[in-house]
Amino acid sequence: TGHDRARRHLIDPGDPLFSVLGAGAAKRRQVDAFLRALEAAVEDVELPGDRPLRVVDLGCGNAYLSFAAYRFLAAGREVELTGVDLRAQSRERNTALAADLGWSASAHFVEGAIIDAPVQPPVDVVLALHACDTATDDALAQAVRWQAPVVLASPCCHHDLQRQMAAAGSPAPYALVTRHGILRERLGDVLTDAFRAALLRMQGYRVDVMQFVSAEYTPRNTLLRAVRGGGD
Repeated sequence: TGHDRARRHLIDPGDPLFSVLGAGAAKRRQVDAFLRALEAAVEDVELPGDRPLRVVDLGCGNAYLSFAAYRFLAAGREVELTGVDLRAQSRERNTALAADLGWSASAHFVEGAIIDAPVQPPVDVVLALHACDTATDDALAQAVRWQAPVVLASPCCHHDLQRQMAAAGSPAPYALVTRHGILRERLGDVLTDAFRAALLRMQGYRVDVMQFVSAEYTPRNTLLRAVRGGGD
């Protein structure tokens, strides 16, 4: 035990943020893992020094990551956060939580579709955690449109390509895989995220496709981490 080292948390587990969010141990581990990926990405870009850092979470849901990213990034710099979600309930809940945390002046939540997000560039960091199906593609498209230097997206529910494969069939030798529902689903997941990574590279991003947290906490644990101008 003399060689044991205390784990470095990017946000202390006892931080009041987690109490306000009602986040248990599993959610805190997801947040910590996501923030480590965010930390590595922002270290690769030049952050603005003459204005607040602008962070947008597309499909923010309950905004665990929105608030955690704000808390982490706001250490030593001014940050403006915007969360976008289709549900009015999310906007109302997250706005109330921002008030409880004392962040109302710089953390805002709006109701609407990702593709119609009322955000004007510059945007420095785009987040999208478990935006369902093609909502992830909408988030990535917005990030590219804004030329955001840092993009972190954890996709969910890759139904679109899976439906296409089920309807049209697959040429040999892929029919060996797609005839089995569970394998077709997994192939659809892999192909969808591979296409997303390739398209981001075509737009000038360096992209890492990684597992950001153990499947013990969520089976949807693939992360696309993209840094603009970072090479191949």
